[in-house]
Amino acid sequence: MQVMLLSLCVLVLPFTRPCSTAPTSIPEGTSSPSTEPQVDLKLATEYLQQYYNLEKEPLGRMKRSGPAFTSKVKDMQIFFGLNATGVLDSDTLEVMGSPRCGVPDMEEYSHIQGARWNKNVLTYNIGRYTRDLPRITVDSLVESAFSVWARASSLTFVRSHTRNADIMVEFVTYEHGDLYPFDGPRGTLAHAFGPGQGVGGDTHFDDAENWTAGQTGFNLFVVAAHEFGHALGLKHSRNPDSLMYPTYRSSRRANLLSREDVANINALYSRGRSRPNPFSRYNWGSLSNPWTSVSLFPRLMQQRCDEELTFDAVSTLGDATFFFRERYLWIKHNEQYDIKEGPITNFMPKIETRIDAAFWVPRRSTAYLIHESMFWTVKGSLVKGKPRALSHFGFPAWVQDVDAAVHVVKTGRTLFFMHDIYWSYNENRRVMDFGYPKYISEDFPGVNMTINAAVHKEGFIYFFVGPQVYKYDFSQKLVVGVEKANSWLGC
Repeated sequence: MQVMLLSLCVLVLPFTRPCSTAPTSIPEGTSSPSTEPQVDLKLATEYLQQYYNLEKEPLGRMKRSGPAFTSKVKDMQIFFGLNATGVLDSDTLEVMGSPRCGVPDMEEYSHIQGARWNKNVLTYNIGRYTRDLPRITVDSLVESAFSVWARASSLTFVRSHTRNADIMVEFVTYEHGDLYPFDGPRGTLAHAFGPGQGVGGDTHFDDAENWTAGQTGFNLFVVAAHEFGHALGLKHSRNPDSLMYPTYRSSRRANLLSREDVANINALYSRGRSRPNPFSRYNWGSLSNPWTSVSLFPRLMQQRCDEELTFDAVSTLGDATFFFRERYLWIKHNEQYDIKEGPITNFMPKIETRIDAAFWVPRRSTAYLIHESMFWTVKGSLVKGKPRALSHFGFPAWVQDVDAAVHVVKTGRTLFFMHDIYWSYNENRRVMDFGYPKYISEDFPGVNMTINAAVHKEGFIYFFVGPQVYKYDFSQKLVVGVEKANSWLGC
């Protein structure tokens, strides 16, 4: 069967080839040949040949003057927003020496991207793992990288355990069967094929590199998120804030995607399915956001007794229980039957976003409300100070959001849940417990789905999973009851 390679992304670091490469002489007639070191000329020539279609000279001769070379230097400078002089100045050489992805920059740049999958539910499989990180960490980083795109689009990614998955993720070295061999440490980092049959979508990481979850080595979460953009059909961007910008950067803001990234992924994949709008998870006020319409809150008032009602977060605060959904809030006082409800800003004016997770620490009389990588501290009914980074709790750098959180008074631990793993935080010592994250399914048998919200009441943990609530006996490690989420609002 004929296989079409639609695109191939290669993250690379600049490197100097062995001395046995072809001669690197300067053409006759060039003035002041010593003004630019040979190593800079060699770097620039190889860079322009790989990314800007500079034709190779006969016998390997390199030219730093002449219309072709100068034109390609200007093309590169224009792409990166540099002063387009055609001269190899220090800024230009600095960019050329930066880690980057290997897709040529001379491809036509457009918000309307190229090939796409003809479906919105995609499967992925992790074949061979790296030895640099525990498998559970690789699983979580890969899932988080896919979630970056899922939250910003109509796409859903489902992990498969067969090799028939749409996107195969592999850690390999040197020749590995796709005609694009890796080259060992500090060369090519990874590559991804665009959508299509056969190897389409497959993403490979060079296992000769040092893969990490932090700032040292190469951050797998950041590289994977970039590569999966190519696996979905996206090309490179000239926007330095874009995840699809060619150069590799391990340090990024909490939201990896720029407005442009979101616009591009939605130009490829329509938002045809009914699901919570991912734009509401980002502070992009200039984008169209249907949750800002006045119809939202009456609709949620009417949905209170909907059989399919779900919550984003649930927490006790003092003698009341707070239920969060999108940017809406229900408050039920434990000793009263009436329920107060309305936009979150009606009760907490400083909070203008949805809440993804929340928990209450009784001995401090303090609640913590989490939105993506930030959290607010609430005492009484007052939001104290500005939001702080989720990393305050000791999460690794790649954790940018959590699905649910709950504080267990008896143990003094706060549990944070994300996808299929969880962390345990010691509130007394204010550090993460050793040995985490762990799999939810192993420590909470019977709870093997993504947890939307959790709350601790009267000695039990209640896990909100979709429209259902699992009553969990923490001491016996056993689900002892199941009920509807809407029953918590008196329905």
